[in-house]
Amino acid sequence: MGSGFTVRNMHTIELNDEELRLLRSAVRSYLQAFGHNEADLLRAAKQLMVKLPEPVTASAG
Repeated sequence: MGSGFTVRNMHTIELNDEELRLLRSAVRSYLQAFGHNEADLLRAAKQLMVKLPEPVTASAG
């Protein structure tokens, strides 16, 4: 019933807002590149997107 991936280690990375935007964009592109034959990769990439916070937008002021 699992996704086929086993979590052995957890890693923490620090990203500034621009790096976070780039990562989110890259994962979105990755998701769009796969078709129905890569369901396990799509599922894993979607789970990763859920974990990524939205970048903080600079408020006008």
